[in-house]
Formats: sequence, structure tokens, C-alpha cells
Amino acid sequence: METHFGNEAHSPEACNASVMAVKDALYVLNGKWKLPLIVTLSNGAKRFNDIQRSLDGITPKILSKELRELEMNEFVTRTVFPTTPVSVMYELTPYSRSLDKVVTELKNWGMQHRERIIKGIRKASAA
Repeated sequence: METHFGNEAHSPEACNASVMAVKDALYVLNGKWKLPLIVTLSNGAKRFNDIQRSLDGITPKILSKELRELEMNEFVTRTVFPTTPVSVMYELTPYSRSLDKVVTELKNWGMQHRERIIKGIRKASAA
């Protein structure tokens, strides 16, 4: 059996292992905010409010939850500075670089998909 995502034949066991690997990745990166949050931090460390401004529509509660989960999965570090008031900075870890190819491919696919949908809408409205 040839797979859609590669050229080698897969046994049912290998297929199940592939499904589990994708499920594991999605478990860590689930939700609509994790990857945009990683992209936002790819330009350097930011404070909470700066991140929130970059991600239009995210609530403070959800942002806090997403940052905690990314920290737990070693994609983000949280640094507290003993200033008055206390300042907290979030930044990507070196491990987060392991997502560079994934994020680049998703960005490229997203741009192609948007263009495809817009062309389809234009064709439908012209008909």
C-alpha cells in the first residue's frame, strides 16, 4: 500500500505509529493560538501585553493558559524581573527551533490555500 504522504509501503503497524505521532504533535500544538503565539515570539522576547496586542482576539485568560502549556512543553521560557512593578518576559527556547520547518510549511500552505479559495470565490461570482 502506497501512502499519500510518502513513497514507501506501510504496514498497519507503521500506519498506526504515524497516526500516533501526528496525534502527539497536535496534542502539544492544539488550538488556534499555539502556533501564532510561537510565530509572534519568533521575533524576540515579549511582555504579556505585547503578545496579547500581537494576537488580536486572544483573551488574557487564554493567553496565560497557552503560555503555561508552551512553557511546560519546553517551547517558551518565562523570566521574571524583580522590578517595580514586576516585569515578565516570554521568549522561545532553542528547542522551539525544531518547529521552524513546520511553521514555514504551514505558512506557505496557508498562503496558497487562501489564494485558491479567493480565486474560487471570484470564479463563482463571475459565473
